[in-house]
Order: sequence, then C-alpha cells, then structure tokens
Amino acid sequence: MKIQGLSEEAVRAAREQYGTNALTEQTSEGFWEKLKGNFNDPIIKILCVALGINVIFAFMGQVAWYESVGIALAVILATSVATYSEYQNENAFQKLQEEASLIKCKVYRSGVLTEIPIDEIVMGDYVLLQTGDKIPADGVICEGTIQVDQSVLNGEAKEATKTPATEGDTEAEQSADFLHPHKAFRGSVVCDGNAVVRTTTLGDKTFYGQIAGELQGDDDRDTPLKLKLSTLAGQISNFGYIGGVAIAIAFMFQRLVIHNGFEMARIMAYCSNWLVVVNDLVEAVMLAVIIIVVAVPEGLPLMIAIVSAQNMGKMLKDNVLVRKISGIETAGSLNILFSDKTGTITKGQLEAVAFIDGTGREYTAYTDLGAGLQNLVNLSVRYNTSAVINDAQAVGGNATERAIFGFVAGASAEMDATVRQTVPFNSKNKYSLTEVTGTYDVTLAKGAPEKLLALCDAYYDESGRKKPLTDTAPITATIDRLAARAIRVLALAVYEGAIPADGTLPTGGLVFVGAVGIRDEVRPESVEAIARVHSAGVQVVMITGDRQDTATAIAREAKLLERPDDVVMTSDELATLSDEEVKALLPRLRVVARALPTDKSRLVRLAQEMNLVVGMTGDGVNDSPALRRADVGFAMGGGTEVAKEASEIVILDDNFKSIGRAILYGRTIYNSIRKFIIFQLTINVAAVLISFASPLLGMENPLSITQFLWINLVMDTLAALAFGGEPALRRYMDEKPKRRDENIISRYMVSSIGVGSLWCFGTSLFFLMSGTAHSYFRPDADNLYLLTGYFAFFIFMAVFNAFNARTDEKNLFDNISENKGFLRVMGLIVVVQVLMIYFGGVILRCYGLTLTEWGFVLALAFTIVPVDLVRKAIVGKG
Repeated sequence: MKIQGLSEEAVRAAREQYGTNALTEQTSEGFWEKLKGNFNDPIIKILCVALGINVIFAFMGQVAWYESVGIALAVILATSVATYSEYQNENAFQKLQEEASLIKCKVYRSGVLTEIPIDEIVMGDYVLLQTGDKIPADGVICEGTIQVDQSVLNGEAKEATKTPATEGDTEAEQSADFLHPHKAFRGSVVCDGNAVVRTTTLGDKTFYGQIAGELQGDDDRDTPLKLKLSTLAGQISNFGYIGGVAIAIAFMFQRLVIHNGFEMARIMAYCSNWLVVVNDLVEAVMLAVIIIVVAVPEGLPLMIAIVSAQNMGKMLKDNVLVRKISGIETAGSLNILFSDKTGTITKGQLEAVAFIDGTGREYTAYTDLGAGLQNLVNLSVRYNTSAVINDAQAVGGNATERAIFGFVAGASAEMDATVRQTVPFNSKNKYSLTEVTGTYDVTLAKGAPEKLLALCDAYYDESGRKKPLTDTAPITATIDRLAARAIRVLALAVYEGAIPADGTLPTGGLVFVGAVGIRDEVRPESVEAIARVHSAGVQVVMITGDRQDTATAIAREAKLLERPDDVVMTSDELATLSDEEVKALLPRLRVVARALPTDKSRLVRLAQEMNLVVGMTGDGVNDSPALRRADVGFAMGGGTEVAKEASEIVILDDNFKSIGRAILYGRTIYNSIRKFIIFQLTINVAAVLISFASPLLGMENPLSITQFLWINLVMDTLAALAFGGEPALRRYMDEKPKRRDENIISRYMVSSIGVGSLWCFGTSLFFLMSGTAHSYFRPDADNLYLLTGYFAFFIFMAVFNAFNARTDEKNLFDNISENKGFLRVMGLIVVVQVLMIYFGGVILRCYGLTLTEWGFVLALAFTIVPVDLVRKAIVGKG
C-alpha cells in the first residue's frame, strides 16, 4: 500500500495532544551542586569546624591569621579539585550521548519520505525501518517483516521476528510483551528486513523511557571509602580533642604546680593573681586548639582529590571513563562482580571459527582447504545469503550470515554465478536455498546439520571431487565436540536441479560441502584479566541470556569454572530459591544462564545484604536498575545511554580487561591514602606526645606556633602532592579485597604509626634532655641553637619517614621513578627547611646551624629508617 503518513496539520495536532518523542533529560548536577555535595565529606566537615575555631582565635589575636587562611585553602583546594574532575568527566560523558540526540529517522509525512531527528517524531507517525536502524519509539508494524535485536531491553540474544498487524489491532498497540509478533519497541535494532512502524507510545512512556525515568531517584548508599573515612575522622577528632585537652591540662599543671616548686603557698599566691591565671589559661586553650588543628588531616581530602584526578586521566587512556570519582575507589574494594558475557568476556560479534569437511576433519581457516573445495565453499557462502556482498565485505543480513561470510572474506573472489531464485531462511524450515547458474549449475542449501546431513549421500573431497558418503558419524562427532565449546554449526550442501515451487528440499541426493562453526569468541585478554581479578580475591559471576550449555562452555573457556563445586544456574532455578538459599549459594555461584533483568537486581541486593561490595556490568536499558543499585556500575561504551547514565564508570572498549584496570586503579588510590595516613599520623602522634610531655617535664614546648604551622603544611598539602602520584602496581591485585566495614587503619599501619611516632618521641626526649645531645650544640642561655636543631630534626625525621611510609618493601626506592613528584616535593621541603634554619630569625625561632650540629641532626633523624626496616622485617608487608 502507498503510505501517506501524517500531514503537517496532523503533526501539529499530535504534538499538542501527545507531545514529542524526546526523553526527559536526566537531572545532572551542575558544578556548584557537585561542590556543595563534596562538603559532606566527613574530613571536610571536621576541617570546617577547625576553621571556625581558628578564625575566632585569630580575631582574639591568639593565633596567626594565616593559619586560618591555610585551612581555608586546604578545604577549597580539596573540594574544588574533586568537583572539577567530576565535572570535566561528566562533560566527556555528555559528549558520548550527543550522537543519540542526532539520530535521524525516516518518516512518511504528506506522502513524502523525509528524515527528521528522533525527538521530533509524534504520535501516529509512520517510520520506515531498515537493516541497522534503531527503532525510535514503541509502535505496531503495519507493513513489511523485520528481524530485531531486543537484547538492550530484555537481555535475550535471540533475534525476534516482527510482522504486520491487522488493521485496528488494539491488542498489539497496548501490548508490553517483547515477544509480541506485531509490536516493536524503542531501543531495539533492526537486524534484517524492511518494515513500516506506526508509533503508539512516545518518549518517557516507552518501555525504554520508563526505565530511564526510574533511574532519576537518588538512593545511592555510602561508598566503602566514605564509611572508612567517617570512622577515621571520628577517631582523629577524638585523638585531637583528648590530646588538646590533655596538653592544656599539662600546661596549666606546669604553670600552677611545677613552676611553683610544688609549694602550696606559692600555688595559692599564683591563683590569687587572676590576670596571670587568665593569661595562662588563654595560652593553654590556644595551644590545645593548635594541637587539634595539627591533628586534623586537612591534606587527606586534597590527597584523595589529587590521586583520583590523576588516575582518572590515566584511566581514560586505558579506555575507562570515570563519571564519578567515588566509582574508582569503590572498584578497588569489590568483593563480587556480576559481568555480562557478550562483548565483555566475549568479543561481542559472531565469527566463523571452524570448518568440517565430509570426513569429519576440522579446519580453522579457509586457506587450509584444497582448491576444489575452496571453490564450492566460496560459492555456497557468497551466493546463498541474504547479505549484500561487496568484494570482501558483507552488508546487511543477520549476524549469522555476516559471520559465515567472514570465513571466506579476503581469501576468495566473485565467481561466474548468476542467482536465479532463492528461498530465504526461516526458523520453521531451518534452511535457505539459492539456485545458481554459471560454472556450477546447482542449487545451494544452507541450514541446520540435522536437517541437511540426513539428505546427503555424497560429499566433496579437498579437490572438489564427489565421493559417496557412507558414514556420517565422524561429521556428527566433530559437530558434537564443537557444540560442547558453544560453537553453533550450519551445514552447506548442493544438489542438481531447480528449486520447486513450494520451496522444499528434495528427499535425498544432496552432496555435503561442509559445515561452518560460528560463535562469539572469548576475548583472549579476558581469560588473563579474569585470572587477575580472581587473584585479587574478586568473585566473578557471568550473567547471560544464553542457554545453559552455551553459557557453561564459554565460562569454562574463560576459566570461570575451574572447581568441582562451582555452580551454574538458570534463571528458573534461581527463582525457586529463597533469598537465604541464594545467599548460602552465592559464594560458589559462577554462571547464571537465561537471566532476566530482575535476576541481576536481586543478586545485587542479596550480595549487599551480605555486606559485600558489588560491581555490575551492563549495556542495555534492562541492565540499568542493577547498574544503579550496585556499589559501582560498569556500563559498556557501545551500550545504551540509559545504562551509561546509571553507572559510575563507562568501559569505552567493552573489554573485561579494562574492568580489571579499574579495580587496580581503585586499589592504587586506597593504598595511596593509607600511605598518606601512615606519614601524617606518625607526625601527629609524635607532636601531641612531645607537646604533652614537655610541660610535665618542666620544659616549654620545643616547637613554636609558627613552627607548628610549617609542620602542618608539610604534613598536609605538601604530603598530599607527594603521595598523590603513587603508581598503580600490579602487586595490588594480589591483595585481598577490603571488607566494606573494615577499618582503613590496618595492623601494619598501626605498627608503622606506633613505632614511628614512639621512636620520634623517644629521640625527641633524648635530643632535648640528654647532655650528650646538648654537647653537639653551641651553648646559650635560651637554648636557641638546640631548639633550632630540634625543629630541623623533627622535619627531617618526617622526610626520612616519608620514604618508609610510601612502600612496604625493604627497598625504600621501590618504584620511586614512577612518582618523581614525590622526590620533587621532598626536595622542596628540604630546601625550604634549610632556608628557614638560616633566615627564619625571631619569627621562626631559627638561628642557623654549624656542620657539626647538622651532622648530629641528620644522623639522629635518619635513625627512623633502620628502625622501620627492622619493624618491616618483624611485621611483614601491609
């Protein structure tokens, strides 16, 4: 029939009544919303409290104004770097989606076929669908027949046939059944044929649009790192507050009791002079506030932002686009990963991988065949197909047709053959026929082996000579062996004579040419990548719409199934189990076949209830709810926009290997954070201990307020820059995944912080109180040179300990060349410290040192290196 389509007036009326086909834009955070969200970080909140206290004391003249400025800068830098990185990657993600809005559709309007943007389609439009087109809206087929791939919606790899509905078929219009023979759904892809669809559902109301709308809600649970840092923030805060109060009490005890020689009369006289008491109280509170500020790791958020931003750039080069910074560190904590098969573990495209001749012998390449047999295979493949063959390329047809042609492509050429008539393949007959004339006057048959092989009484040998086929058992045995490897086989045969009018096969007399084995091959790199992920302690579960035997064969080849107790289940079997039964089974689960979208969401929920950190891969609209629910969703770059929107990370090359890289980068960030914490808390604890002990031992605090400010800068901002560039080391993949509720401070870290801080505290007391230490410094009434030396000693011990903290290896220069920024920052600290010692003067309480004094300072500071090496030898690696 001649399709007129809607008139311009009808289009306007439909647009006013039903709207357009545009999907409601996903609400994405702008820069300022992201910035505001980053202020919810627990460490940032503590910093803001410390900043408020600091500002009050700055107005009272009790602390230097630039201390407040320093904390404010730390907050601004940490939040803005993280925000900018996320915002830039969000923009990159938006660019990935741009082509979706540029899709053009062929629509009949006023009797003319025209191309319009997908968003401008209206209700009742007649859209022409051809091979390769994406269906733009839900609708009813009114003309033609097409094969469609609906896997993005239902996860089912099998192509569905869509045929015209009878006029006035309201049941077809309202159906939400993907298997309905007359209903087409938005997002599906036309694999073969031509048809016209009349749109019945648009935009957000399509099945595709409904899932996109469901993903608008924000029900994200806290990331593992956020939980760990919240705990750490509380612990550091308590340590700072307790330390600050204890130091203030110790300071007042010194002024009240020790300075008055423990004599009650002098103590009472001191208390009666309230001006002196108030002044000392203010000084004690000020000292407590400084200690609290020093204890708060304002550099930690900055370090996380820096290391995340740096790794996001590296990951993009490895085809991993990070949409949310939290996705990287969460990937490093994965316990279990639910992965798609097609395109992730496998290549995502059918390929011809084997050929079987009439003797049952298997070949892997067309060029291995004899010249005579090559001609017959070339004829059978090149001319008995629904695809259009252009030289060495097949266009159109379905994936199977293109895969079979791939066996001869590039190594064969066109032949003297003219096609007279054809019978296309259909699922009922399970064969296709093509009658050709030319060099060979035969009818070519292609189809299911069980259909054709039984009709063959001869076969062609390598030279192309016909020989009697008396025993098909060798052929059948090879086919069965291939089937065990998930290889589907199509047989090729010829017979003399024309195609009958009813398109049926003769009852015998066929000559067997051979059989081509096709399948979606496992990516070679996926096998290695899965092994690496397994060694990282991450359980991988393959979820696929394939049949159980096919899924099992692929899983075995990918090395997912290796132990006798590994479990393979179908969706139906899974549905019969209670949640508790699934949880008991989950640690041994490796494959779920014939899976439904609901299976994915259920498995993610149950794994999270078991306190596991869960990853999910996907590319279809049907995968989106599970991607959103998972702790980290990996969307495939070739997948739907809805899936990408629901995920934290987009795998641009659809490769499982890239998922492994994402896990490695996540672990790199986690390990870098731990290194930074070791470095900082060692100095924190040592500074608090010496500040607490000094007044009790009758000494003034050996570090001045301005010196504390420099120490704070070294611990935070500069250390963040130094540890932010740590490289991704393969050995991180050999570590066990961290539990979601696991404390970020490990036993190894406790030993490192404990030994380092106590050694620093002990050597500090030796430095300040030992006559031996004093003998190395020039004597003066106020011990100015000794205290100058102590300031240098404290900083240099921190520098030496930075080398201890950055690796758990005994070689302190392990992989140092991959983090040259660390050496630059440590070099900067050393240079600035030396300049301070000679030019600090009264402000920094620094008066220069002689070579002898420097020798003692550096030698004593360096002792933390061998001490930590002994600790590493006893404790082992972290």
